[in-house]
Amino acid sequence: MNYFSSDFKLGILGGGQLGKMLLTETRKFDIQTLVLEPSEEAPARYSCNAFYKGSLMDYDTVYQFGKMVNLLTIEIENVNLDALDVLESEGLPIFPSPKTLRLIQNKGRQKDFYVENNIPTSPHQRFTNLENLKLAIVNQQSTIQLPFVWKCAQFGYDGNGVKIVRALSDLDNLPEVECIAEQMVPFKNELAVIVARSVSGEVKTYPVVEMEFHPEANQVEYVICPARIDEKVAQKATEIALKVSEAFNHVGLLAVEMFQTEDNEILVNEVAPRPHNSGHYSIEASYTSQFENHLRAILNLPLGTTDSKVAGIMVNLVGEEGFSGQVIYENIEKIMAIDGVTPHIYGKRETRPFRKMGHVTIVNENMVEARKIAEEVKNGIRVISVQSQ
Repeated sequence: MNYFSSDFKLGILGGGQLGKMLLTETRKFDIQTLVLEPSEEAPARYSCNAFYKGSLMDYDTVYQFGKMVNLLTIEIENVNLDALDVLESEGLPIFPSPKTLRLIQNKGRQKDFYVENNIPTSPHQRFTNLENLKLAIVNQQSTIQLPFVWKCAQFGYDGNGVKIVRALSDLDNLPEVECIAEQMVPFKNELAVIVARSVSGEVKTYPVVEMEFHPEANQVEYVICPARIDEKVAQKATEIALKVSEAFNHVGLLAVEMFQTEDNEILVNEVAPRPHNSGHYSIEASYTSQFENHLRAILNLPLGTTDSKVAGIMVNLVGEEGFSGQVIYENIEKIMAIDGVTPHIYGKRETRPFRKMGHVTIVNENMVEARKIAEEVKNGIRVISVQSQ
């Protein structure tokens, strides 16, 4: 198949920042791209050959879009899987496959999958709705004890749909949806490994990264590569990520998020079958970015080396609390004056508290120095709006 400078059409379901960054790589290789996305203001809108506005959950919309392309991929898991099943049965290559997506899309099903495949994960219990969860706790029928982590089974993202429950009253005001209760894990690090797997089964892993989270928003603030952990722990994390990748039998990228417990056990938290926030550092710091390797994997081209050229830290740029409306990036010139600092602005015109608006990569020969600059960047730049709330 001749992908380059040809009539070949790659379809992407979702046009957010991940789609935008993936399209940078398709432009490099001159591959025609079509994007389906519900929002007019999509970051990927101006980078593709053809943009279609429509619901990713609507059967007909997804099916008709699939009929226009030669291969289909995703940048978000929440898509209509029934349409993908039919397209696949009609011969359209779809990566990751609807079968893989079915196991991952519902977080309750995803957790069950780990248990079935002897993949270490925290204890959990599934509930059809919030009411059943409350009853189970009140009647002491739950195997999960307070405190625990509540997660909605579907459609959660960027810390939305996740809450730490320390008392029964914490369940008030949560949505009445299918959910899971996960036992709280005392951990010392949150880690992630991205696995790239091609159609023909070639597999490569990126180095283990360490994630530092915002205490309130439950969002990643910093991604640090390489993780500042013992080599044996890094090896164990990589081995478990490979086991997870093999079990899901995905094609493309799989980001495996994990906990390193106090006694250095590794527990799988959750996965994403696509480019992921924990791999953004790779654009500047790696020989092959995660986006390029996703493309190579789904097109069954040789995978690029995943080694880092240099230590890399990513800082997420999220909307400041108390600001909503037309976005302003305050002090962006100041951080750009620092060596090794590269901002990525996603192109979302409207900011709101904790909304992901961009990220900044810091590269440096010295990890300690990189982390110091990351702090400076985090404290220096503010994502605000014309008017505060």
